[in-house]
Order: sequence, then structure tokens, then C-alpha cells
Amino acid sequence: MADLVLGDDHTVFVDALVTVLPQRGLNVLDTADSITGTVRSVRRNKPDVCVLERFFTDGDSLDRMDEIVAAGGPRMRVLLLTADSDAAAMRRAMRAGAIGYVTKMCGVTALVEAVGKAAMGEPVTRLPRFPDGRASTVSARTARAPAPLRMSLTPREHDCLRLLVAGARTTTMANRLGVSSTTVRTHVQALLSKLGVHSRLEAATFAVRYSLLDPPEGDPSW
Repeated sequence: MADLVLGDDHTVFVDALVTVLPQRGLNVLDTADSITGTVRSVRRNKPDVCVLERFFTDGDSLDRMDEIVAAGGPRMRVLLLTADSDAAAMRRAMRAGAIGYVTKMCGVTALVEAVGKAAMGEPVTRLPRFPDGRASTVSARTARAPAPLRMSLTPREHDCLRLLVAGARTTTMANRLGVSSTTVRTHVQALLSKLGVHSRLEAATFAVRYSLLDPPEGDPSW
């Protein structure tokens, strides 16, 4: 039975995992709803695996991966569990020290299998697949959205879409963009209308599938 610390600020999601994972043979030692709290928890509990979200209100966990890994000690492995299904983010996480990368759309069974492999020191990745069977990776992006659609998005809508693809929540987006949560919701609603989708997840999937976002200048992770 692997010992886990869950670092995620989605309370309902965490509560569900705390209930389900022990039924699958995993022992949840503690949970944390911030990066700082996760650092404290892994330092105190020394788990086999830290299952970690990427975005928190106190920052991007990839930017503090060294701190998290050091706090957990040499035996602990970090497994990213996030809504961000972009392959560039996955590569960055693995370079930063994560043993694995799993998206929240892959399901509990895939997560349990990934935790087991991570606990044994085996690298593992699980990205969702499109209905046609293609994985949502950078190399699979062969189609592009029509130019008029791409050009119809305002710079701020592009910013919001990029953060949606990264799995950011409204509060995190507001902090990153320096605007209010209400303003973020307004931009996101306009974005959904222009893309003809009904949810943030659909918008993020659309953006990945049709390469709606250009790689940011100077970003080596793309």
C-alpha cells in the first residue's frame, strides 16, 4: 500500500479521492490546498508519492518543484495530476523532477495504476485521447483552426484561453492577469461564445486539437 499526500485545491475532487483511493489499496496520509501547504505536508509525512495539481492560488507548482522534491526526501516521487493536457507542460514537469504526469480526464483506474508505477520509480504519463484516437500531444497537432476564428479572439481572450488549457481556475487566472474574477468570467464567456462551445473544458480541448494558440515567444517548453 503506497502512502500518499494529495496536493490540490479542488475540495470536492480531493474529498472524492480521499474516499476512493483507500478502496483501491492506497493510503492517503494528508491533503493540502496550496503549494506551501504541500511542502509542509510532504516534509512532515514523507510519503511514497505526492499527487500534485499544477495550479494553486499561491502559484504554479512546477516553479517550486525543487522545493517540493527536497521536502519529501529522496524516496518520495511526485506525480502531477492536473487538468492541463498539453504535452509541453508534461515535458516541463518531467524535466522539473516529476516521475509522472496524469490528466484528470483519464479516470481513477489510470490514476491508481500511475501511482503504483510512480511508487516503484517508473516514469508514467497519461494524456487523454481525441475521439479519432489521436493523443492530445504537440506532435499530434496537425489541424489548425480557421484564421478568422483565431484572429477574432482579443489578446485578453488569448491569455484566458492559454490559462484554460493549463488548467487554471478563475481565481488563479485573475491573479495571473491582474484583473478581477468578474472580468475573467466575462472574457471566458465571450471566448466560449466565439468558439461555439459550452464549457471551459471544451474550449481547452478545442484549443489543443486545432492549435488555436501559438507557442509563446521565448518559451522553451513548447
